[in-house]
Amino acid sequence: MAYRCMYKNYWKIALRTLWRNKFFSAINIIGLAAGLAVCLLITLYVTDECGYDRYNENADRIYRLDADLFMNGTLFNSATSPNPMPGTLAKDYPMIEQFVRLSFEYDILVRKGNQNIQEHHSVLADSTFFKVFTAPMIAGDPLTALNEPNSVVIDETTARRYFNSTDVIGKTLYIDNAENCKITGVIKDFPRQSHFHFSFIRPFHEIWPGQGSDWLTNGIHSYILVKPGVKQSDIQSRVDETVNTYLSKQLEGAFHSSIHDLQGRGDYFRYHLMPLTDIHLHSDKTFEFEANGNINYVYIFSVIAIVILIIACVNFMNLSTSRSANRAKEVGIRKVSGSTRNNLIMQFLVESVLMSYLALLLALALSSLLIPLFNQVSGKQMHVDILFTSWLLPTLITLAFVVGCAAGSYPAFYLSSFNPIRVLKGSIASGFKHGWLRSSLVVFQFSTSIILIIGTIVIYNQLGYIRSRKIGYDREHVLVLHNTENLDKRIHTFREELLSLPGVEQASISADLPTVGGGNLNQRGWFRDPTLNAQNVIIMTSIYVDENYIPALGMHIENGRNFSTEYKTDSTGLILNETAAKMLGWRDLSGAKLYLPGDSNKPKAFHVIGIVKDFNFSSMHDKIGPMVMRLEQSWGNIVLRFKNNDIPSLISQIQDKWNSMAPGLPLSYTFMDNDFNNLYNAEQQTGKLFTTFAVFAIFIACLGLFGLITYAAEQRTKEIGIRKVLGASVGRIVSLLSKEFVRLVCIASLIGFPVAWWAMNKWLESFAYRVNIGWWVFVIAGLATLMSALITVSLQAIKAAMANPVKSLKTE
Repeated sequence: MAYRCMYKNYWKIALRTLWRNKFFSAINIIGLAAGLAVCLLITLYVTDECGYDRYNENADRIYRLDADLFMNGTLFNSATSPNPMPGTLAKDYPMIEQFVRLSFEYDILVRKGNQNIQEHHSVLADSTFFKVFTAPMIAGDPLTALNEPNSVVIDETTARRYFNSTDVIGKTLYIDNAENCKITGVIKDFPRQSHFHFSFIRPFHEIWPGQGSDWLTNGIHSYILVKPGVKQSDIQSRVDETVNTYLSKQLEGAFHSSIHDLQGRGDYFRYHLMPLTDIHLHSDKTFEFEANGNINYVYIFSVIAIVILIIACVNFMNLSTSRSANRAKEVGIRKVSGSTRNNLIMQFLVESVLMSYLALLLALALSSLLIPLFNQVSGKQMHVDILFTSWLLPTLITLAFVVGCAAGSYPAFYLSSFNPIRVLKGSIASGFKHGWLRSSLVVFQFSTSIILIIGTIVIYNQLGYIRSRKIGYDREHVLVLHNTENLDKRIHTFREELLSLPGVEQASISADLPTVGGGNLNQRGWFRDPTLNAQNVIIMTSIYVDENYIPALGMHIENGRNFSTEYKTDSTGLILNETAAKMLGWRDLSGAKLYLPGDSNKPKAFHVIGIVKDFNFSSMHDKIGPMVMRLEQSWGNIVLRFKNNDIPSLISQIQDKWNSMAPGLPLSYTFMDNDFNNLYNAEQQTGKLFTTFAVFAIFIACLGLFGLITYAAEQRTKEIGIRKVLGASVGRIVSLLSKEFVRLVCIASLIGFPVAWWAMNKWLESFAYRVNIGWWVFVIAGLATLMSALITVSLQAIKAAMANPVKSLKTE
């Protein structure tokens, strides 16, 4: 009972103290709430990023087979593997429980009434798909759904879109104007946190019968499910054995070199296991199903969350210790009245924890309001109810307690250590200048703010550089018409019709565009001589184009000529980029040839007719690699270069031409400059998040600074009054109160500048083409922080300087 009364008394005194000091209590609570809210939002972001693919019941036992090939200085990293590899592994090693192969179909046409709808999420899969991945069925049998020919499994959204019901087993969908596919299953929509999302799943064996026998082509996404307790290292050794046993034989036949010969020259053919739960954050391979995240951003934002929370705690400690003199007499009287140091420590910790819980309530309210905005900035789709999940709410309650204890620990132990006799004699120092710990904490706050400001400026400079850098082709005034392969042989007639439109200058037919990203362009090995020896192979990105491709995209021929319909031999002609020509050591193109394996591995010769100026056909995270253009039909897109300023009218005319040639077929289009910008969505989101966090950090730091300068002004009320009576101006008094904080911001700059320079140089290393961090970036960050501090200080300093000195001097 005594303990209950004692703790009840602690809470009463804590509430009275907070109410008596409403201004400082409000600053502390708002500062802590802002810090907790930011920390909470980043926690949700990090949790979301780390939760990908964990919805699968056997997520920890599923691996993807990835290719990692290096030949004569050229690299090929892919999320794909040879067709026969997963089946061979499952056959030879009982530790592998199941496997599934996937082949992405890109776009398909689905008939609905008299209309054809373009669908973007279709895949071919083995019948074992549902034995490997967790995809709950609403209707149908997962064990047999993909066994029937011309069958299809669709997701719930698709079923409702086409039939307004999920009871659709046995109904048909007319696909690609070619076949009626019987619906044999309806699955729930894939969770948002999945590295793939398929609306249509069709049988793999219809396109890829059997397991195939080609070990040198990496065209299939392969996943294996291992038995419980099997280690990744054990499976990896089996993969290596399989490569040495099967792939090596074909390699020797095609390249006249064994695996060991390649390794002796520093080359390699490797296939490694990528855990399913690591794909989203750790994989940056070519031919990914969807854009992945980046583990480095998870680390960066986690550190930012911790730092901002520390800044909020620093504010609390600063304000609590700065007001210690005001509570010194209270401590002295309590000690004389019999309170022990432990009682005082408990009292101050209760006040701190109470304030922390009040801040938590405010933080939850702030987070609820900010989640929609945070979703827009981060590209997430989180909901308010996630704040009250079974694991998060107890974690937040515990975190608030820990933060309250941590933030209040120093003030509690500091205040409780006062000697009562010295306190009651008034000998406790109360000046601001002597608070070295307080000054150190202010320096920490503003150092962090400076680092975040510099980070934001550098990120936006890099994004601006990407948008403005000459990339070897002209993406302005270029319209891309997608899925034009639906026209079949009419595509050439359609192209001629487009050229007749006013304002259309060029039109090219090709599926391979630089704005799709190099990760989705074909790569293959080309040989320098007809012996097809591995010592002479070079892995290059291969782009299939027509004779209009280079002028339509504003590219430049540096040597030789472009493709032309006047030369029949151009069917075996090649155009290299400058990087490929340098790697091959070619300046004079006369007699320059490259070779590919043809029928029965006989060499097929191609002659080089030109060299095109280097252009970025992949992200600027990567250097421009060797590339070869071939004159070959590739009907996926039509690229239009136009000079017509009336874009809506041009689009309308194109739509009319399309409708006349392809009635009932959908037409989709994009602008190439928008497609280019979309390659850097992750960086744009990072820039927005950095800006948001920098603003929060500065706001929290300035909030604490506002409280400190308010207290400093209170402590020097009489000094300010005397100075005013003796003739000091408002400006002089403001300068008196501001100069100490200006000095601290300058010290913070000296600490923050080198840390920010190092951190942002590390980030820029991920770009092959990047900006330099100029001196002006540091000047702007330092001045921005200094101005924020001065504005904050001046608001309160001017108020103190403008006060009537008579009132301050007659208080005693």
